[in-house]
Amino acid sequence: MEQRPDWLAEGVDLDKPSAARCYDFYLGGAHNFAADRELGKKVLEVVPNVKEVALNNRAFLRRAVRYCLDQGVRQFLDIGSGIPTAGNVHEIVHAVDPQARVVYVDNEPVAVAHSRSILDGNDNATIVQADLLDVAGVLDAPETQRMLDFSQPIAVMMVALLHFVPESANPREVIRQYHDKLAPGSYLGFSHVTGEEFPEGVQGLVNLYENSTNPVTLRTRAEVAELVSDFELIEPGVVYVPEWHPDSPEDVGDRPEESIVYGLLGRKA
Repeated sequence: MEQRPDWLAEGVDLDKPSAARCYDFYLGGAHNFAADRELGKKVLEVVPNVKEVALNNRAFLRRAVRYCLDQGVRQFLDIGSGIPTAGNVHEIVHAVDPQARVVYVDNEPVAVAHSRSILDGNDNATIVQADLLDVAGVLDAPETQRMLDFSQPIAVMMVALLHFVPESANPREVIRQYHDKLAPGSYLGFSHVTGEEFPEGVQGLVNLYENSTNPVTLRTRAEVAELVSDFELIEPGVVYVPEWHPDSPEDVGDRPEESIVYGLLGRKA
């Protein structure tokens, strides 16, 4: 039986793996438990490059945030932010403008607890414990309302998140609700796992996550584009994450499709 950390909220099931804690494991973090590591190791057997996949996705997030900063955006809402690791959104943002505002949102108690610890004393960044699907719970939270001005552009990040939302939850409508609350000139950074190029291995990942707290739904490029169709896509549109505004040609590599994740940035007109 794994010892329960003092900081962990009651009711968190250590015996059932969570996506946020598995992602932390892939990134080499320390905020995961035996069940998460067990699932992570099984995923490595079917998707041997899953750690590289996680790193590619994280690099996409950094580039999308930098792009929004370059457009003058100074407010960020990172939904499904996960467990804090180096290169968080607020670190990228505050290196450019220490007065810019960042709100993290996650429904995973471990992610929220660690985010609160890291952000303690930071007047320009906060964390909300809420679920993506509860749009009012995210946008009307006191922390969100205090930190963000919805009359001005906001960059919303939904990175490696929507593949944990089944069609039964109507993710298209959920994204539309966020879109409608944002000012013109706002952005949506978005990434999503796909099985189009490597169906067998990725389906193995889906099967492994089936009994976790976060089952996976795969979507095609066209389905991803449809999810975000209220936004105008920034070139090059929906592409594999290494192909989205790479820092150098070497970052793309010979087989960007091995990232198994589509990425995009959309803008509200």
